[in-house]
Amino acid sequence: PEPDTAGPGIRFLLCLCSSLAIGTTTGYRLFSLSSVEQLDQVHESNEIPDVYIVERLFSSSLVVVVSHARPQQMNVYHFKKGTEICNYSYATKILSIRLNRQRLVVCLEESIYIHNIKDMKLLKTIMDTPPNTTGLCALSINHANSYLAYPGSATSGEIALYDGNTLKTACTIPAHDGPLAALAFNSTGSKLASASEKGTVIRVFSIPGGQKLYEFRRGMKRYVNISSLVFSMDSQFLCASSNTETVHIFKLEHLTDSRPEEPPTWSGYMGKMFQAATNYLPAQVSGMMSQDRAFATVRLNISGQRNICALSTIQKLPRLLVTTSDGHLYIYNLDPQDGGECVLIKNHSLLGSGKMEENKENNLQPPVPQSYAATVARQSTVPSTSTMPGYSEDGGALRGEVIPEHEFATGPVCLDDENEFPPLC
Repeated sequence: PEPDTAGPGIRFLLCLCSSLAIGTTTGYRLFSLSSVEQLDQVHESNEIPDVYIVERLFSSSLVVVVSHARPQQMNVYHFKKGTEICNYSYATKILSIRLNRQRLVVCLEESIYIHNIKDMKLLKTIMDTPPNTTGLCALSINHANSYLAYPGSATSGEIALYDGNTLKTACTIPAHDGPLAALAFNSTGSKLASASEKGTVIRVFSIPGGQKLYEFRRGMKRYVNISSLVFSMDSQFLCASSNTETVHIFKLEHLTDSRPEEPPTWSGYMGKMFQAATNYLPAQVSGMMSQDRAFATVRLNISGQRNICALSTIQKLPRLLVTTSDGHLYIYNLDPQDGGECVLIKNHSLLGSGKMEENKENNLQPPVPQSYAATVARQSTVPSTSTMPGYSEDGGALRGEVIPEHEFATGPVCLDDENEFPPLC
């Protein structure tokens, strides 16, 4: 979705583990974070101005770009070779793009297009989806488990779950009462987190069954806009950020009744009485009382700006990364045992000369060289232009819809060699 554009040139932010992509008024930039200290600019392009979507395929050389100059056109590049692999144009504005090693998904306001990323062939078009003005959708990064989630209703918090491999609907999940605001899969595609427009409750469901596993309360005092929802790679933590100054991190663990008996104190007695009282309260009230609160938090120095968060392991320690629309990357230490307030250890500038700012951590390990995949484009005789019909759920042409300007620069994308890809983190 189109982000807050109040910052100095920032149009889009994407933070995944140790890779970072930003769209700006002049183009886009790609970064690699090999250590807390080391933020390397991998690539910068000023060929297309006003980029509001930039998606990189993990740490490969494949990047997908959409600009305000041509909001209905998706361009796929091999940035290390400086070549365009292909481009597609659609009937309306592109709102979001998601991709893994198997699928590339393009979300419009009332339709979703699913491409095979190995040759960019259009496989399916999910037509007449409920109005989705923000382009909200999530795709599992695990290509063997390519589930796609998107709003199943414009008025309620129903989630439509679609299997991107079999190209069939998996199930629908009644997640919230109000419309959805955020969706996120874990790294294996076995869990899905969601938040509604109220932003007070975050729920986690099993995939593909759709059973509710966890429920976390972000807060009760005010409604917020959840701008970022992300799991850690090991699925032990879930991070949520919003337009407020507080970032919440929840720990995914089930409490059991095998905890040691507490000493007979007044507070312990009142705690047991409170727990017993929930059995006599309405289900909605007792459920609200028993919901888990944040395991760890971060209080930012700003509020009202859009930000993107990621939970990553850098130099063998868990870190929270917060990228803000004013062009900064903040790195925090996360205590995986005790939680609490996360400690800011580094602030990188993403704009200007790239000069690193104040360092608050010493004795860092030397940076690990970052390797990148060679996403190769094969030569072929594919025509430079063609017209491709859109397809409905049953595979038939629908209302004569066409997708013009499908151009291959050098042929189908070669992504067959799995050894070309570095680890996800």
